[in-house]
Amino acid sequence: MTPLADLRFETIDRVVVARVEGEIDMSNASELGTAITARVPGDAAAVVLDFGGVDYLDSAGIHVIFELRERMKRRGQAIRLVVTPDSPIAATLRYADVLGTIGATDSVPDAIAELRD
Repeated sequence: MTPLADLRFETIDRVVVARVEGEIDMSNASELGTAITARVPGDAAAVVLDFGGVDYLDSAGIHVIFELRERMKRRGQAIRLVVTPDSPIAATLRYADVLGTIGATDSVPDAIAELRD
């Protein structure tokens, strides 16, 4: 079993930033989603998924992103992605309409600013 992608958290002004590095596939996507959900407290305004360090993402990873979106929505929290246009996973996210549905920016500060607007 592939280990969970490297995952680090920080909180900036009530926004939980989850920085993910490595690969997200069917062997670790569900565990990754559970870990992120567990680290977002009820009083957080939003979660930002920083996928700047993600090299590979398959359909299981896309499914988890949409599941996280639904969980956050039920809790009254927003979600944004950070993915640069030249990222190895940008085309996959565009094709699955993740970027258009959830919203994405090029940087964490831009994502936090969008969430405040």
